Amino acid sequence: MSNLDSMQRFTFDKTDVRGELVGLHKSLSAVLSKHDYPTALKIELGKLMAASAIMSATLKYEGRLCLQVRLPGDVSLIQAETTDTGDLRAIARYDESKEIETVELAGGQLVITLEPAVGKPYQGIVPLESNLLNEAFEYYFKQSEQLGSRFWLECDGTIASGFMLQQLPAAEGSDEDAWDRLSHLASTLKSDELLQLTNETILHRLYHDEEVRLYDSEELRFACTCSKERIGNAIQQVGREELMDVIAEQGKVSVDCQFCLQHYSFNKEQIGDLFPEKKLH
Repeated sequence: MSNLDSMQRFTFDKTDVRGELVGLHKSLSAVLSKHDYPTALKIELGKLMAASAIMSATLKYEGRLCLQVRLPGDVSLIQAETTDTGDLRAIARYDESKEIETVELAGGQLVITLEPAVGKPYQGIVPLESNLLNEAFEYYFKQSEQLGSRFWLECDGTIASGFMLQQLPAAEGSDEDAWDRLSHLASTLKSDELLQLTNETILHRLYHDEEVRLYDSEELRFACTCSKERIGNAIQQVGREELMDVIAEQGKVSVDCQFCLQHYSFNKEQIGDLFPEKKLH
């Protein structure tokens, strides 16, 4: 697949249907290189990264989109984030003492958080009623956006791909049968085709009898949004007293970003700056 680490929008002339295609390779490899995840977890993490890229293109915003799959089992969290500029990062948490052969999604929650650059964050929660992530995203758009949507998400542990179709409000004179027809054709796409074929080949394979308009691709890349300021804001939640104890024992507070493993350290003065209302002695 030549369209890796990019997303590309497409539309159908004289219809109210749009779509997105996403492919990830280097960005996925960068995430997986930071952690030694079990294969089953790599696959679900890749699918969620592809979904986050699709969602970021679909929900018009400036800021960051965070998808969290929260689970009650040995795998407790799968998280992927995408910014409006195409920066991706992801992480998972699991019981490393257990052998993870499968990831049980049913019974968990999909938490969708939109953090706009300006304004208040928005959060939606979708119950995971099956082991298929795509069904949760389809449910979300049906319930919150009132838009018919179909998602196809695939990952082999090295490459992740996503394909979405979405039904827009009908315009006068549009093809009324288009949604059912285009969705049915998309359902014939095989997993290996989505992972291996180019976007152009996929669309020709599915829709050679349709008038498809394919737009310029947008680059996707691994990039962490961590900073010393953001890490400082996070460790404030620990509390002044506990941070003081760490300073007394170790002379500094050390924190590694869980996403990119970047190391941050805070001395006594810097910890004091986090709590300006109380001086450290």
